[in-house]
Amino acid sequence: MTAPPIVLASASPRRRELLAALGVAFTVDAAEIDERSAERDPVRLAEGLALCKARAVAARHPQAVVVGSDTVVALDGRLLGKPVDAAEARAMLRALRGRAHAVVTGVVVIYGAQETAAHARTAVTMRDYGDDEVEAFIASGSPFDKAGGYASQDPVFAPTARLDGCACAVVGLPLWTLLRLLRSLDVAASPPSLARCATCPERDAEADAR
Repeated sequence: MTAPPIVLASASPRRRELLAALGVAFTVDAAEIDERSAERDPVRLAEGLALCKARAVAARHPQAVVVGSDTVVALDGRLLGKPVDAAEARAMLRALRGRAHAVVTGVVVIYGAQETAAHARTAVTMRDYGDDEVEAFIASGSPFDKAGGYASQDPVFAPTARLDGCACAVVGLPLWTLLRLLRSLDVAASPPSLARCATCPERDAEADAR
């Protein structure tokens, strides 16, 4: 039997790089949805937005396996989305500085009439970076397409001091979580090839599901 095509419902280059680590061939068809929501629960919001993205793209690719994902940053009960301008990015990065917060990434896989969803939650502690570093990061233009206004993997800003949980979830796509969903729908994929995935706590959850 021919394997179904896989479509990633995201234009994020970070999610493309992560999905490739599962050893699957895929194409990209970014979902254009309104991400504004009154939902305040980070898990329901992350999974709900991931579902909306996946459904929008599945309607265009009814024979494909569609992967949708969305990342939410939560600090003191407040959800931090993508900053709309430099002032908002500055406020977010200063609020996060030297503190711990939660990152929740929801993942949805749709294959025909089947829909399955899950999420990974990671505790992130930021280092005590300086205002000059914040300004340089904003000037680079990097904050504006990222929840919370930062990228944990940025090699220059390097804002995170510690990650407790799935590192890939913070980047935008928890690979062990996604692998579990794909296998639940009998979609073939390999364990993630990234070195950091070998010690990810989500690996045990995937093993337990097999």
